[in-house]
Amino acid sequence: MGKDSKTKNGVSKFYKISDNNVERIKRECPRCGKGVFMAEHKDRLTCGKCSYTEFQKEQSKKNKS
Repeated sequence: MGKDSKTKNGVSKFYKISDNNVERIKRECPRCGKGVFMAEHKDRLTCGKCSYTEFQKEQSKKNKS
């Protein structure tokens, strides 16, 4: 397992590459800027660098009412 295979796997977590287009999959932190991605948790998005957190609304509770 060389250095190239590790780099490819790490990059594929954050970007979708198709044809000549590159799209970001994960959301970037609004405080830290480009290149710092936010972690996706069950009910929130969190930045590991500055601890910025955005809570997501639960869709399942709205559907049950």
